[in-house]
Amino acid sequence: MSRNLKLSGALVAVVLLFVVSAFVWSASRSEPSQAATSTGQGQVVRDTSHVLGEPGRTEVTLVEFLDFECPSCGAFHPYIEDLRQAYAGQVTFVVRQFPLPMHANAQNAARAAEAAADQGQFEAMYKRLFETQGQWGNGTADQAPLFRTYADELGLDLAEYDEAVKDPATQKRIDQDVQDGTDLGLQGTPSFFLNGEPFEPDSIEAFRAAIDQALADAN
Repeated sequence: MSRNLKLSGALVAVVLLFVVSAFVWSASRSEPSQAATSTGQGQVVRDTSHVLGEPGRTEVTLVEFLDFECPSCGAFHPYIEDLRQAYAGQVTFVVRQFPLPMHANAQNAARAAEAAADQGQFEAMYKRLFETQGQWGNGTADQAPLFRTYADELGLDLAEYDEAVKDPATQKRIDQDVQDGTDLGLQGTPSFFLNGEPFEPDSIEAFRAAIDQALADAN
């Protein structure tokens, strides 16, 4: 029994190392469609940005620019959920879109999430896309029909969903996020900003330490 426990602990350590390594590699190597140079005054958060859950009671805000098909974003998702639970009511967690051209269905997934947002279900679609990323990601087939089945399973009005997916205003919201990210100098996903400043954690512990310090500074 003790040997199995030791092996399990070693396996967890290896998995954590892999996740962190994948995150760091993606953040430094996954290139967006536009050159990552500042061409204007990019905003970290806009009034239209998606807040996960309820806003925190402090001034501390963590923003993630993400790509739903990015493997590193998918690997980091459970840890973001853990942070949301640990800092519920204290930190505001914001999501912004940054679909990368190397991922064939990143735009489809972004549109699905925005269309769900029109019916107040952004977070539900956000979770579903990450939970199923291993089933649809890293392929070339059009996954828009699959994302429509997710909308159906989430109880969305499909006529409204279809209209929102096709609506130029939906793509405009995505493009605004991408433009802001580009103007902010993003090099890939996931990219984080803590209280408006770029933040590149190299471990989960570093993530928590930075948030704890921001909360201490806010008090």
